[in-house]
Amino acid sequence: MKKKQENRDWAGMEETMKKYAFGVDIGGTTCKIGFFETSGKLLDRWEIKTNTENKGASILEDVAKAVDNKLAQEGISKDDVQGIGIGVPGPVKSNGVVNKCVNLGWGIVNVEEELSTMTGLKIKAGNDANVAALGEMWQGGAKGCKDVVMVTLGTGVGGGIIIDGNIVAGSTGAGGEIGHITVNDDEIELCNCGKCGCLEQYTSATGIVRLAKRKLAITSKETTLEKYEELTAKAVFDEAKEGDPVALDLVDEVCQILGKALANIACVVNPEVIVIGGGVSKAGAILIENIHRHYIENAFHACRDTKFALASLGNDAGMIGAAKYLMQNITKMKQ
Repeated sequence: MKKKQENRDWAGMEETMKKYAFGVDIGGTTCKIGFFETSGKLLDRWEIKTNTENKGASILEDVAKAVDNKLAQEGISKDDVQGIGIGVPGPVKSNGVVNKCVNLGWGIVNVEEELSTMTGLKIKAGNDANVAALGEMWQGGAKGCKDVVMVTLGTGVGGGIIIDGNIVAGSTGAGGEIGHITVNDDEIELCNCGKCGCLEQYTSATGIVRLAKRKLAITSKETTLEKYEELTAKAVFDEAKEGDPVALDLVDEVCQILGKALANIACVVNPEVIVIGGGVSKAGAILIENIHRHYIENAFHACRDTKFALASLGNDAGMIGAAKYLMQNITKMKQ
């Protein structure tokens, strides 16, 4: 094996579980693949390019080839493989059908059926943010909790909701699409989803930059943000840490919007912990402490004790959660 990892305890596995499983996280640039023992031990992890040409027609085929190549390399029979769990960037229905993955070029694709035909293995597909949340619940920032909300702040805003240890996918697979909660009725610019005023437009990395540019266009305060030829969300948080007044105002605005949205979500699902992940979360304490402060200001009294934590699995969360999702559902799947 190329990389050895410590054992991950996968409690609750069936005694009849086969020895191996795969977890796959399909991103817009790369597909992250993990090869596991069903005892929980991560044996290997690697990446392949996500080929989005021709509307992503070869993506699942490339994953199938990668799985076949790994098994051939290790001399392992498919009879010893439980299956493949896979996370994709779009809503996934309970039957494995994805209804549009814009970043991949997909329309309606039955991921489970197509990948199973290609590999001869059992497949369980879920939304990438949902399975990442499951991964964080299992081995990351929400370890030990069963009721979890996870928000990923990256180029966009993703979300995953776990109740009693299970993903809440909803009737059409859109459960957890936190980024598209409307937070501003007066917004006139369009979100990528086609609506206006979505949470993603203010709290994603690109949204923070958009807010910063608006602020810089009208502020009379001196600010070090003006020195940046290419402004980034990281720059906003870095300058806020140094005490820049405009950057501090921006951080407060972003965290107020997100804290209030999370307080509203908590009224519905009442999580034990809210996990903050994605590239923006690297800002650390200044982000999570300000989100928490605004959350407390807006939360229903019975929800104010909800803990906040930073995601800790990084890019591995999706593939770990995808493998776990397979394991959770294996007894429900057709033999």
